[in-house]
Amino acid sequence: MDRNKMIDLLRNGKVETWDVLVIGGGATGLGTALESVTRGYRTVLVERHDFAKATSSRSTKLIHGGVRYLQQGDIGLVFEALHERGLLRLNAPHLVHNQAFIIPNYDWWDGPFYTIGLKVYDTMAGRFGLGPSVHITKEETMKAIPNLKEEGLRGGVIYYDGQFDDARLAVNLAQTVADYGGIISNYMKVTSLIKNDEKLVSGAHIVDMETGENHALLARSVINCTGVFADDILQMDDPSVPKSIVPSQGVHLILDREFLQGDFAIMIPKTSDGRVLFAVPWYDKVIVGTTDTLVDEATLEPKALDEEIKFILDTAAQYLTKKPSREDVKSIFAGLRPLAASGQGKSTKEISRGHRIIVSLSGLITTVGGKWTTYRKMGEETIDKAVLVAGLPERDSVTKSLPIHGADNDPVIPDTLQHYGTDRHLIRELINDQPALAEKLHPDFNFIAAEVVWAVRSEMARTVEDVLARRVRALFLDAKASIAMAPVVAQLMAKELDKDEAWKENQIAEFEKLAQCYI
Repeated sequence: MDRNKMIDLLRNGKVETWDVLVIGGGATGLGTALESVTRGYRTVLVERHDFAKATSSRSTKLIHGGVRYLQQGDIGLVFEALHERGLLRLNAPHLVHNQAFIIPNYDWWDGPFYTIGLKVYDTMAGRFGLGPSVHITKEETMKAIPNLKEEGLRGGVIYYDGQFDDARLAVNLAQTVADYGGIISNYMKVTSLIKNDEKLVSGAHIVDMETGENHALLARSVINCTGVFADDILQMDDPSVPKSIVPSQGVHLILDREFLQGDFAIMIPKTSDGRVLFAVPWYDKVIVGTTDTLVDEATLEPKALDEEIKFILDTAAQYLTKKPSREDVKSIFAGLRPLAASGQGKSTKEISRGHRIIVSLSGLITTVGGKWTTYRKMGEETIDKAVLVAGLPERDSVTKSLPIHGADNDPVIPDTLQHYGTDRHLIRELINDQPALAEKLHPDFNFIAAEVVWAVRSEMARTVEDVLARRVRALFLDAKASIAMAPVVAQLMAKELDKDEAWKENQIAEFEKLAQCYI
């Protein structure tokens, strides 16, 4: 996945008209591009920032059917999500794994209520179930989570869902698109849409954000997968169209592992305002969240509100023996959910996480809503729609059983590179050639220099932020520690990208400014 080679193919390639042009490099766009290229359509994807820069790197890190959606009666979404959860676990076993959850019961009716509900959840998962849910005693609950508040505890319910690294899956999907011959690039911004004499969308004008070079790409189908920014592209097509997106903000806090002892995650199914709260082990830290706050405008770097931070800390304190404070928070990150505007008038927690596909009069296709768990299904349905709208030759989907780049079904001895899957062997070859690349980026973390080199050479990392936020997850795990890593990352990247001292210093300064917002 070499960016310079990709740009050369756009500039000098023999394709005059692409079959599919996908705008947006998050979960939806990557799933759509993969669906397209694996059906044999000539496919190009452009992303104006980095892959998964916005919403798609800021999830709760769960691949799940959604226990809350079952409670709300959204049966169709739960069925679909549980099925897709099972497929993704088979197709990306290096990234998706089982996580056991406990719902602690402090009211006498909670045990039977959630046990029955989760048995339904198990049944809906069918052959893709990850393990049977079961009611456990107070003593068993305390043994599983020793630092859970014991006063008033009556027992718990164990159930299973999937956990993953969202940004790493995005990178692996981008690599898979490239593996199958798709053209894909970050830092390529669509500035306007191209229309033919019939006023139908037939391509887009794109500027390379690194060089300023302009490209005019023609395509039989143009697909808008820009998430919370979908209205920007829709209004390029028709300035009079109504809003299609209701942005909802979700905030997460990262705490040290001492705040969640044991291997189980906690799920609080109903907080003081009716929301769900998770506390989940992740990369030897604990991720706690989330909130669900309606916002007026989509921004690339949304900021956590003081009341959101307080809500999470106060709710966690009700269940943990050691109450977390703001001083205990290692990183704070906020993401915007691209909820479909058809739910306007409802509270954000009531709006369906299902997706919607919009076909404009111009033929522009836009996919809005959805969530990471169903990214593949969204891509499949979007390309089905493109086949109809653009008259592409009909071809069957193959992504249900398509291994994602790095997929490794062999038993893996746990190590610090296991989430790279089969690519970990290539990273170890870098270390064999240059033993200095085995050095850690920070004494408190296992991230090493070889991962930076690999990110630049094989994962299209272009900035220090790309590496520390999304290739390794340092910014999301410990913002202050990530600032300390920035100089060595900038030095390694400058050498790989042939950049000068000014570039390096600018990158360090820009990253530090960004990271301050996560502290």
